[in-house]
Formats: sequence, C-alpha cells, structure tokens
Amino acid sequence: METMRAARMHDVRQPMLLEDVPKPVPGPQDVRVRVMACNIVPNLANVLHNWTTWFPQNPLPQLPAIFGLDPAGVVEAVGSDVKDFKPGDRVYANPGRFCDSCKECRSNNRMHCQNFAFSGYFGLTPTSGRMLERYPYGGLAEYTLVPQYSLVRLPDSMSFETAARLGYLGTGFAGLRKAEVGPGTTVLINGISGTLGLGVALFALAMGASMIIGTGRNRELLNKVKALAPERIITHCTQDGPVSTKAKELTGHGVDVHIDALGPGADHDAFNDGIYSLRRGGVSVNIGATAGLVPMDVHHMMDAQLRLIGSCWFSAGEGQAMVDMAAAGVVDLSVFEHIIYPLDDVNEAISGIAARNGGFSNFIISPV
Repeated sequence: METMRAARMHDVRQPMLLEDVPKPVPGPQDVRVRVMACNIVPNLANVLHNWTTWFPQNPLPQLPAIFGLDPAGVVEAVGSDVKDFKPGDRVYANPGRFCDSCKECRSNNRMHCQNFAFSGYFGLTPTSGRMLERYPYGGLAEYTLVPQYSLVRLPDSMSFETAARLGYLGTGFAGLRKAEVGPGTTVLINGISGTLGLGVALFALAMGASMIIGTGRNRELLNKVKALAPERIITHCTQDGPVSTKAKELTGHGVDVHIDALGPGADHDAFNDGIYSLRRGGVSVNIGATAGLVPMDVHHMMDAQLRLIGSCWFSAGEGQAMVDMAAAGVVDLSVFEHIIYPLDDVNEAISGIAARNGGFSNFIISPV
C-alpha cells in the first residue's frame, strides 16, 4: 500500500501529528490531487481548541482526522468515470461535499444538501458525518481525494497560493451575489480589513459597487484597504462611533447592502449597527458566523422592509466564475502577501496566524 505524509489531529486542543497514512485511491467519479498549497483558516486555532463548546451541533470528522479546508494542486489520478479532468490539470478543490440523493440535491439545491459537509473541516448537519467518512482527506497532506464536481480549473496565471484563498473569497462572492450587488450598489462591509472582509471588498469592486464603506479597528489596515480604490472605498474606524450615522450621511438614505464579515466573537452591537445602516428595502448578509443570540429590532426590519440572509460557502461553479474574473483582469488578487510553511511546521503556522497583516496576509501550507 502506498503511503503519504499528512498532519492529523488526534484530540481537540492538542497539536497535530505528522504521520504516514494510506494514499487515497480514487473512486469512479473521484480524482486524486497532489496538494501544492493549502490555506490555513485564520480562525483554525480557535476552532480546534473550542469546537466542542462553540458549535457542538456541527460534527467534527472522526478523529484522528486530516484537516485542511482549501487545497489547490495538480490532478495526479482520475477515476474511470471522470471525463473532463486529466492528470496534470491545475485545480482548486472546493471542500463542499453533498450527497446528490436527498430532496434538496435532487431539486438542484445542492448547497442546501441535508448531509452537507466541509472535507477537511466539519459537518453542518447531524447526518453530515457520512460525507466526512466518504471524503476524509483534507488539504494538510501530500494528496487529497476530491469528487470531480468539486473541482475548479485554474489558469496558468493564478498561483496555487492565490487559489488556496478561494474559500474565503468564495464565501464573500456568494454573499454578494445573493444580495444582487451590481453597478451602482452601495455596500457596507463590517470587518473590511480582515481575511473575509478584504475579499468581499475586492469582488464588490469588480461587480461594480459604486461606494463601499468598510469598518475595522486598525486605522493603518483601513488606510491600506482604502488605497486599493480611494475613489470608491470609504473606511470607518469603529472607535469613532456608529457607522450607521456615517453611512446615512454619505448616502442620504442608507446603504443598499450590508455584508457582515465579523467572526463568532464579534460584538453584536456592530452587527445591529450594520442593520441600521441600510436604506429602506435593503438587505443584510451574514457571512462571518456571528454567534449567539443577537437581539434585533424586528419591528424596524418590518417597517423598513429589510431582508436578512445567511450565506455559507459557495459552489464550484461560483469558484470557476471567480477564477475566470481574475484571469480576465476584472478582479485583482495580487494584493495578498503569501506566507508559506512546509507541512512539518503546520502547528507553528496555525499558532502564528495571530500575528498577521489583516486580510492581506495569506497563510499557506505547502506539502511539496
């Protein structure tokens, strides 16, 4: 049996161990990908230490498990029923896994799959363990196993390190699409200088948003974000008071779209302030996993005819759309500062993410 090197978590709150494990063998509709780069989620250290108390409703894979949410690499082997991909193809492997048999999948709503899971991370439903068992190989290994429906074809102009950022970029892109952002749209992004928020800003610009208001705490990072498009991006430090006041002063009536990119530990007041920044008929999209019970003025939402949408992840088709936009020069992904670690230093990489340059830093594990 052929083996490969992989980082595996044996226990919550314990460092990962580098071990030799069986190399995956593709099924008829699967491909084996040689991992060239895998993004390290900025919140991974917190997730691995606090998962059982933060999100006990969402199952972890059976331990020991190979984590790694966003691998990009080269197809090495394909199953007998794979027709459109071949060895040597450069790809990003979307970690979203669906069953293709539940009612939602059969109705072409695969993102609503009742067994949906993130390979290399966790499940989203009580029955998603079956998908984690079927695809147990995350990206923190020399190879990963991927169903062909998850692949995004990469152009030569996109590096594997940039492609490994598509998970966070896609989360923002899908949220913007749900909110129907387009030419002339005004957008408020809570947490614009973070890993998730920066990607939202880049694609909001590419999709034609006329004004982007972004919040954050670090003035230096906010200035760096504003410099990306100073004529269209306006930043607001949260230390300077509510952004809702500024949003209404700038627009006269409020923004069209509020994207909340703040993480689980964020103050709920910031989320609510984003809601109050909306114009009548506006839409708020939560992509940052704001956690806990948020007190909301639903009467205000009713009177103003506001919508609140939860958006989790993105499809491989949306991933391909983002890649095609980058290849065409519509969106500029060259702003990322790649910080690359070998697989042997995975624990150092996970713990070192706290000292990052906001969303501009892109932490990567390279198993090659």
